[in-house]
Amino acid sequence: MSSVATQVLATISAPYGTDLSAHELAKLLIDVQSANAFNALVFSFFSEVPPGIQRKFLIEMGVDALAVRKVADQFSRLSGCALPLAT
Repeated sequence: MSSVATQVLATISAPYGTDLSAHELAKLLIDVQSANAFNALVFSFFSEVPPGIQRKFLIEMGVDALAVRKVADQFSRLSGCALPLAT
């Protein structure tokens, strides 16, 4: 696993004591249901991982940036928080 993926997973998983893979997170980041269900790990990615690391992770995992932006936008609306990847 790359250092970027390790950093992301440590940041989002440690507070919740979860064991999530980078691929599982990547799938959640493009699923708008993650926002509707207010998935804490996905929200943690958008709110606690530095924006530069978020972008590196998305590139490394080959995640569709537009799909991620839709999820970030939904989280932003639901939470009232400005998130770096939201428009």
